[in-house]
Amino acid sequence: MNRKPFIAGNWKMNKTIKDAIELINGLKRNLSDIEYVDIAVCPPFTALSDAREILMDSNIKLGAQNLYWEEEGAYTGEVSAVMLKDVGCEFVIIGHSERRKYFNETNEGVNKKIRAALSVELIPIVCVGETLEQREQGKTFDVVKDHITGALTGLSNDDVLKLVIAYEPVWAIGTGKTATPEQAQEVHVHIRKLLSELYNEETAQSIRIQYGGSVKPENIKELMSQPDIDGALVGGASLKLDSFVEIVKGSS
Repeated sequence: MNRKPFIAGNWKMNKTIKDAIELINGLKRNLSDIEYVDIAVCPPFTALSDAREILMDSNIKLGAQNLYWEEEGAYTGEVSAVMLKDVGCEFVIIGHSERRKYFNETNEGVNKKIRAALSVELIPIVCVGETLEQREQGKTFDVVKDHITGALTGLSNDDVLKLVIAYEPVWAIGTGKTATPEQAQEVHVHIRKLLSELYNEETAQSIRIQYGGSVKPENIKELMSQPDIDGALVGGASLKLDSFVEIVKGSS
């Protein structure tokens, strides 16, 4: 099945508004003619409004890095799906390993956030992946299965078709270590098999699965050459204009 590549930049807790504007203007200049790959950037909340203004009518979509599952209320410091939609987001990252590690996010919470995103037609980028200890113990498939089944609990086939999944081996995030293309492909195949069992083969083949974890211009072509890798969720390399542009252009 022909799945259009999707490259998204997760800026994490980086960039002032001024810095964000400079980078986004550069991306818009350098990537305006790209049609063969979907592109998104996910700045911090503080830069979303300015980013929306710059990206309006461009081929680069806007995403956020997190949300809370309630629509409104006394939840100091949180941001809702409605607010993200209102500021112009089309995507939202949910369940990133850093959210699990530092903020104790659970499968149940990820599931609630996915439902909240879908309720306002935001596209969730749902993150799954194992730690180094879990990989060394041979638990990679078990962990990924736990994340997938927990995140998708109670979601219909139509719901799941609206998702993007990002496989991010935690041991490769920000470490400079990258899963080999063969290691990544193996897990992507496992995820499709799980989706086929939970839903059906057509759904499993339709969903885009990104790879994330020290993605760089030097390894994007090799990663994208694998049949089940449909793009990348890029961390550190998305913070620099030249490297993100090279990754996008190298993803075809």
